[in-house]
Amino acid sequence: MDCLFCKIIEGKIASSKVYDDKNVFAFKDISPQAPIHYLFVPKNHISSLAQFTDDTMPVMEEIFAAIRNVTKQEGHDKSGFRIAINTGQHGCQTVHHLHVHLLAGKQLGGNFSGL
Repeated sequence: MDCLFCKIIEGKIASSKVYDDKNVFAFKDISPQAPIHYLFVPKNHISSLAQFTDDTMPVMEEIFAAIRNVTKQEGHDKSGFRIAINTGQHGCQTVHHLHVHLLAGKQLGGNFSGL
């Protein structure tokens, strides 16, 4: 499989890691849309949220737990943050490995384009 995020998870492509556990990996986005822009991904390849099954659904709990841990550790739980999941062509998903964007560090506008 020729997946950019799988290569990042495997360490074949360098990234700025912010979180790593058994099932979830998070790293800084290379084209940040906010001062804090992290991507949280499942370590097992899942193409998109549309590909979820009952068997893979628990990984979302783990991703959201990781986001909670990172936002609390960095203080974004107090100032606020946004999470977004782009799915498919109309959702502007450009890398076909499920990923959750975490944006923080400034007052965010209402425009969701560019995520």
